[in-house]
Amino acid sequence: MTSNDLFVEIDCESGLQKGRLNLCYRVEGAPSHPPVLMIMGLNSQLIYWPQPLVDTIVAAGYRVIRFDNRDSGRTEWVGNAPFAYTLGNMAKDATRLLDHLNIDKAHIVGASMGGMITQRLAIDHPARARSVCSIMSTTGNPEVGGAEEGVYDELAKPLPSDPEEAIEQVYQLFKLIGSKTYAEEEEPNRRALARAGYERSLGHPGGGLRQVAAILGALDRTEALKGVTVPALVIHGNEDALINISGGHATHKEIPGAVWYGHPENGAEGMGHDLPLPLLDGIAAGILAHLKRG
Repeated sequence: MTSNDLFVEIDCESGLQKGRLNLCYRVEGAPSHPPVLMIMGLNSQLIYWPQPLVDTIVAAGYRVIRFDNRDSGRTEWVGNAPFAYTLGNMAKDATRLLDHLNIDKAHIVGASMGGMITQRLAIDHPARARSVCSIMSTTGNPEVGGAEEGVYDELAKPLPSDPEEAIEQVYQLFKLIGSKTYAEEEEPNRRALARAGYERSLGHPGGGLRQVAAILGALDRTEALKGVTVPALVIHGNEDALINISGGHATHKEIPGAVWYGHPENGAEGMGHDLPLPLLDGIAAGILAHLKRG
């Protein structure tokens, strides 16, 4: 469903070049309510944020803004250079969306690559963040947050030209990196999301590889995270096959005063590289408590 999608053309930076980006976003909640900017991850779209989570945050009195990163969903991106942009460029996209909405400062919530962009935004544009929440992400230190063997190979596979085969491949990736504990319960959601994402996306040949290049080309944020002074929440699951929970622990360690969600070692137990519906009530409560601190 795309009826709620809005678009804005913003200036964007790409290495040494500058251009224009037609960015797709959605806004839910009253304009007078405190804004929460939610940033999704690699090869992901704004619809990958579970709607029940968004609804809970909105019902608690916040204004939720979601958007498709460049090279994802319905956000148009022109260019095919392998190292076309950086995480810093993507963080700047987020601030320009805030500018468009006349928002000086927002709570920033990011998942996976979106967590990396959130960290970069807090480092590069500290005045724009009221608080930060880093979900299933890492610091950029190559010694933490690694993927299980074979996961990157599956992630890098081009989609088949046949729509049904492409949707099945996306579903299988969700299954590979997602929660094992809740796999059976999540199967219908994963299949529905794989189809919705495929049907909604404009198609971005090579986009995933450009996003991976932005991640791999990023500087280690470990030292810079020590300078983040806003309230921070870190959420990570013990079944994450794409970004090991050690990445979440490292993020929690480096941001002063950061709060760790869930079990001291296992974090959100039963959570993989996803946001399983059975865990959403607890995750939403954790995020809302964090937003109040901010």
